[in-house]
Amino acid sequence: MPHHRFPWPHAPEHRLSERGTYFVTAGTYLRQHFFAGEARLAVLHRGLLKLTAETGWELEAWAVFSNHYHFVARSPRTEGSAESLSHVLGKLHEKTAKWINRMDTVAGRKVWHNFRDTRLTYERSYLARLNYVHQNAVKHRLVPVANQYPWCSARWFEHIASAATVKTIYGFPVDRIHVPDDYPVSPNW
Repeated sequence: MPHHRFPWPHAPEHRLSERGTYFVTAGTYLRQHFFAGEARLAVLHRGLLKLTAETGWELEAWAVFSNHYHFVARSPRTEGSAESLSHVLGKLHEKTAKWINRMDTVAGRKVWHNFRDTRLTYERSYLARLNYVHQNAVKHRLVPVANQYPWCSARWFEHIASAATVKTIYGFPVDRIHVPDDYPVSPNW
């Protein structure tokens, strides 16, 4: 009887062989709130922005929470694929895990679990995910209006995009997007 290989469901297969725009979700180990509180969120937020900028990943939307984050980003124009994403997120996870473990005086604790990526190839899917990420703090009931949450891109987006673009993006429905986002977030931010 042939042995079939199926991907382990807790370690999603990363198909990063093509350049493009990707929707990414990463979560902490056991959904623990390692990054609850302003100082911790600020470090994770700054780390995400800094590492993506340094490596050529162009962020288009992002939202950072106590136990997970989402972003939409375009792969580096200088690379023929998106394979550097694994390295970028590995570095982010390594640096933030070491920092948070030093803060909590815990050596070697597992902080991050894994990440999921989806290459966005359809315009409507892309626009809906931009809206999903911008509005994620509202979805989690942390703020009534997305631009009030300091660790997401909504305020930045509303500042740099035209009013028509903002209205268009914010008008895309997100109720049909199937995103594993069952993270209970900490209201402590």
